[in-house]
Amino acid sequence: MRITVDIEEGVLNDLAVLTGESKKSPAVAKAVIEFVKRAKAREFGKKLMEGDFADSFDADYDPGKFDK
Repeated sequence: MRITVDIEEGVLNDLAVLTGESKKSPAVAKAVIEFVKRAKAREFGKKLMEGDFADSFDADYDPGKFDK
């Protein structure tokens, strides 16, 4: 999908350096993807710490059964 976004030139230059991309579009895409991944990971961690998944686990589950 194509969009138009106004980004200060200095910020865009920093973004290119930080992402290792030489072109603007791939640098922005990489940064957005990374931002979304991190936000989802934070949300998952928060839910995990709050015990949202406590009832989802099988009490009889043995993670070692796959080590054989």
